[in-house]
Parts: sequence; structure tokens; C-alpha cells
Amino acid sequence: MGKKEAAPQKKPAESKPAGQAGQEKPWFKFWPPGVPKTIKYPVVPLDSILRDAAKKYPDSIAYSYYDSQMTYKKLDDISDRVAAGLVKLGVKKGDVVALHFTNVPPCIASYFGVLRAGGIATLISPLFKKMEIKYQLKDSDAKFLVVWEGFDGLYDYDALPNETGVRVIIHSSLGNWFNPDPVASDAVSTDGTTLYLEDLIRTNEPKPPKVSINPKEDLAILQYTGGTTGMPKGGMITHYNILTNILQIKAIFPECEPGKEVMMMALPLYHIYAQCACMNFGTLIGANNVLVGNPREADELIEAIEKHKITIFPGVAAMFNMLNNHEGIEKVNMKSIKYCTSGAGPLPKEVQDKFEKLTGAKLREGYGLTEASPFVSVNPLQGRFKNGTVGLPLPDTELKIVDVETGTKVLGINEVGELCVKGPQVFQGYYKKPEETKKTIRDGWLYTGDAAIIDDEGYTVIKERLKNMLKYKGHSVYPTEVEALLYENPAILECAVIGIKDPQVGENIKAYVVLKDNYVGKITEKEIIEWAKKNIAGYKVPHIVEIIEEIPKSRIGKILHRVLREGKTELD
Repeated sequence: MGKKEAAPQKKPAESKPAGQAGQEKPWFKFWPPGVPKTIKYPVVPLDSILRDAAKKYPDSIAYSYYDSQMTYKKLDDISDRVAAGLVKLGVKKGDVVALHFTNVPPCIASYFGVLRAGGIATLISPLFKKMEIKYQLKDSDAKFLVVWEGFDGLYDYDALPNETGVRVIIHSSLGNWFNPDPVASDAVSTDGTTLYLEDLIRTNEPKPPKVSINPKEDLAILQYTGGTTGMPKGGMITHYNILTNILQIKAIFPECEPGKEVMMMALPLYHIYAQCACMNFGTLIGANNVLVGNPREADELIEAIEKHKITIFPGVAAMFNMLNNHEGIEKVNMKSIKYCTSGAGPLPKEVQDKFEKLTGAKLREGYGLTEASPFVSVNPLQGRFKNGTVGLPLPDTELKIVDVETGTKVLGINEVGELCVKGPQVFQGYYKKPEETKKTIRDGWLYTGDAAIIDDEGYTVIKERLKNMLKYKGHSVYPTEVEALLYENPAILECAVIGIKDPQVGENIKAYVVLKDNYVGKITEKEIIEWAKKNIAGYKVPHIVEIIEEIPKSRIGKILHRVLREGKTELD
């Protein structure tokens, strides 16, 4: 943090707007070797990446799930059968099809099958309860639902059509998935009423009718945001948005070997990060995509790494930190891993350094959001990277920092303001929410809602969500910055910082802390506060510390500050 404070003394750099149109972009000074600044993008439907992979790598493993595997040829065939079955059931171009799965093979085939049928996929979180599920189905205008039978207890299937507008429900089991029996006689299960995805696969030829797709205008997915304020919003993301984003990712991996990589798929597939960085990017490069059911279990991650020799590992800081501190991790062979990306929150330097030492891999922090499909920037895998930043923009991606008050004044280097993004990956807006869309996309620029700076070397530093920034005695305090500083305390395994309303100071700073095992019972909350007073600027010091057993996180591993602000320390 200290190194960045010296940059504003460079007067010429301060007066020059960061990334203003028509000027040489500051990030070009450290542009990584071998990475193009612009790309020629094909205008094709997103599902074409699977078709291409099946032609280039027909017998290569597309997906591994525990002891079972599926080739690209087989996945392409099954996706065609799913598409054909959906069309027979009435799916028309532009219909929304909801998918409710964990990280299992039917989710992949259904995703590509929906796209090939001309539909729009909306994926439901495995953590959702009845009200949240009902809200997404209704808000998205979903007419079809494909659901894993393990979630049956969350649905009243008889009432669903009247409550949400879903008129066709297709169930899915995991039984015999990789070798579906080709001799079924009709498209329903033996009870004569319940439709099964597996029956559609068995009873339809892999010849879906061709649907005309305009990749730049037609939606591929309705991706629901986290709903940090109000109810979640459906992000309208086109085929072209996603395709350009995964090609941008491919460009920053010049050493990637198509057809030979092994992808860790532990991130939950309902999340845009997993869809882009794992499923779609993995398909684009013909990787063996290894599905992991529970990313919170270190043993499952380790088993996947050792058994399949993972080479690419998209994850979040919590995953890497969990592995770093897993008992006996020094004896685990993780040397197959070459590249790792960390998103959805800050990557502490301690976590990065230890994981790189354990594996020999390059672990780099990036930045993205649903509205950008999701990737915006990443620290280079080749060339200069800077811990504490989210790196350089992807090819064909422009950034600027604007004042928070009006959003119209472009700020200079090292000045804090709202980060804005422009590029082919920027979404089309929020479904049925034109006013929210107008606030978020202005003159082609996506207003991210994140406070950030672009430093004098062109690297972006995310300070905080503007909604999360707190005020202590008039000072702007960024919880993620305080968290990064607290990680320097050798006793702290994880931490989360929030603001507590206080009429005397505005908002007091509270830190929730999880201790490393060998420090439990040996350090007190008061001692942590005293350590902070000696090591952190006074206005950033947490005056309240609470030691807890676990920081509440989303399924993807993002700290749920909202839950902590509500006074909870665990999820229901």
C-alpha cells in the first residue's frame, strides 16, 4: 500500500486523465508480450465453440466427473439431442429456460442445448430457497425449467405454472448419465407424466432444427446479480458478449495449449465467473474440464488436482487460502498447475505468495462483474504484475475513472472515483428495468459502482464498492483495504470488515476475525486491536474485533458483508 502513496507526487501524471479517449492508454506501457491489443472476433453463436471443439478434439475428454468421463464428440451429440427435445416441447427462439443444478454434467449439456434451441438460459443458485427460486422464475419470464431431482423438495410442482408462468418441467437424475440407454420408446418416464432430461436424450436424434441467431443482439443468458441492494436483477448478456470475453481471456494466455489443458471446475456453474472462465473458456480451448461438487472441501480440490493433473485453476482467494492452510498440504503434489486466476474479491499477498511457492504456478488477481460478462482486467501472466491491483484491461477494453458526484468528469491518474468500462463484453442492460439500465450504461460506458484508481503505470486498484465504503470521522475507509492490512497479522486466517453506525464518529470499524488453528485461545480481540494500532493508520484501525469460527461466504467464496451487517455470523 505504501508504494502507491508516492505516485501522486508526479505532477505531470496527475494532470493527465487516466484512459481518456484519444490519448495513449497508460496501461500500454506495461502491456504483456505476446498479447494483442485488439482482436478480430467472429460473429457466431456461443454454442459454436462446442461444435468446433467436437470437430478438433472429438475423442478428447470434455468433462470428468469423479470416475466418469465424456468426450467432446459425445457432449456435442447429447447437447444436440437436448436441443431437439426442447424444440419438440415447444421452446422457441427467445424463450427463457431455467436450469437448476449443482456442478454436474447435465447442467453443461442443458446449457448448450438451450442455446442450440434458440433459448435463453438462466441458471438458479443451488443455495436458493423457495422464495428466491420463485422470484427468479417469475422475474425472468421462464417458461421451461430443467431441474436436478435433488432439488425436488424446494418445489411445489403443481402450483408452479400459476405462480411463475413455467409451463414445462423437465427433471434430471444423475443415474447412468454418461451412457444413456438409447432404446426408450417415448419422451416421458414410466409414470406417464414426469418428463426426464435423460428421456429427451434417448428419444431424440442429434438433429435439432437450425435457429437463426444474431449473436450481437440475441441473448444467451439472463444472469441474475447478487442483489446487494433490493432484489436481484437479470443481466441481459448476448452470445457475442460471452464469446468476445472468452476470446479476450484466451489472448492473455499465450502459452495455453489448446487440446492439452486440464481445467479445475470448482466454481459454481450458476455464477458468471464459472460459466466464462471454466465452462465456456474450457470448451473453447478443448480442455478436460474437471467438475468438483464442493469447492469448500479442500480434500475434493486436492483429489482433483492429484488425479487429473490440473493445469488451469480459476478460483477465489478463499479457495487458495484454504489449500494453503490444509494440514499436510506440503506433501501434496500440485506442480501440474500452471495458471490460476483469482476473482470475486481481493487476493492477499500472503495467500498469493504461499500458493505460488507450493505449486510453482502463476496466481494472478483479476477483476470483473456480471455486467461485463464478466472479465474486465487481470494481472499479466507474462511480464509485470502488481499485487494489490487487478492488473491491466483485457484487449479491446477501455477504462476511465470519473467523479462520483456527477459521473461526467474524467479524473487523473491516482485519483479515486468510479470505474467505468467500455468493450464488446459489456452487457445489454437489466431485464425489464430500463431506468436501472440507463443509470448503469451511459454513452456506451458501464458504470461499475466500484471506487478505484488507475495508477501511474496503468494498473487498476479497486478500492471498494461505493455502497460499502464507510466514513470514520470524515475519512473514507475501504473495508477491503483494512482486510488486506489485517492479513499481515500472523494469527489471522480470514477476516471481514464492516461499518457500525456511531453518532460520534459516523461509522465505527468492526473486524470479524478467524484465527489460524495454532493461535486459537492464544490471542485476544484486544491484542488484535493493539496490533492494528501499531501497524495501521489511526483512521483505519478496527476499534471492535470479534473472533468467530467462520466468515459467512457465498457459494463462490465471496465474503457476505451484508450478512455481517445484519448481525449474523453464519448462513441460515
